[in-house]
Amino acid sequence: MRFNNKSRIYVAGHKGMVGSAVIRLLKKKGYCKIFYKTRKQLDLQNQKKVYNYIMKIKPQYVIICAGKVGGIKANSLYKANFIYENLMIQNNLINSSYKAGVKNLIFLGSSCIYPKFARQPIAENELLNGKLEKTNDAYAIAKIAGIKLCESYNVQYNLNYKCLMPCNIFGPNDNYDTDTSHFFPAIIKKIHLAKIKKNKQIFFWGTGKSKRELIYVDDVAEACIFFLRKKIKDTIINIGSGIDFTIKDYIKFISKKLDVNAKIKFNKIKELDGTPRKILDSSLARKSGWKPKHDFDSAFATTYNCFKKNAKPK
Repeated sequence: MRFNNKSRIYVAGHKGMVGSAVIRLLKKKGYCKIFYKTRKQLDLQNQKKVYNYIMKIKPQYVIICAGKVGGIKANSLYKANFIYENLMIQNNLINSSYKAGVKNLIFLGSSCIYPKFARQPIAENELLNGKLEKTNDAYAIAKIAGIKLCESYNVQYNLNYKCLMPCNIFGPNDNYDTDTSHFFPAIIKKIHLAKIKKNKQIFFWGTGKSKRELIYVDDVAEACIFFLRKKIKDTIINIGSGIDFTIKDYIKFISKKLDVNAKIKFNKIKELDGTPRKILDSSLARKSGWKPKHDFDSAFATTYNCFKKNAKPK
């Protein structure tokens, strides 16, 4: 079965940041048989409804971007929700895809699957080699279960289900909710509000010393489509930019871009730093022929312009 612009492709989670980027890119490339449903139209936690829908549309390819995601605060407060909802969503989608005869599937994970003190840069074989970061261990365990499910189906049924593990993603259509956002959109929102309100101080969690790698969402979307049509033996593939900075560095960068000179203050609670450093070894992806295309400056400009246009922060 050749992957072409008439291939039947189902994208789960098309309203999210990555899912919407995948849809945009597929349409831009001329794919015309793309399937997706809103949460109201299809509850992905409902096994019967998911099975019936996938059996009805009979996709040839599936990209799973759906899942419950959030930052440190949300992951710490709602552990049960994060593990239960993600397990239900991915189990329903992966198993129903197999039963519908889908041979090629992309399952999107996260770099938080790796141990808190993994060797840096983090290679795929670091999985399960140490303890997870406590603030997001429930989410990580759900994603690890999804990886093992894909891996097991590949072995038992000779399928081509691949699990992409991106570093922290940013871009248009991100989540800027104060309670559930990741660190980068949270920084953008705080500095933007400080600019509007002319605040003299901005407060942030942790110490600002932890380091994070960022990748633009369109690069992740490209990776999803690239590896969907790629046949390789590896189930897990890291997707990263190869560049990381401290939280303080990102705050300085955005402050300069927005021309904000407010004093930056941290609450210095180390537990809120999360993993000290997370940079991925993406050499496997690059050897396979994928690499990021977008530079950070222009990607940030697009992201911030989208935020100003669409978000309504309070």
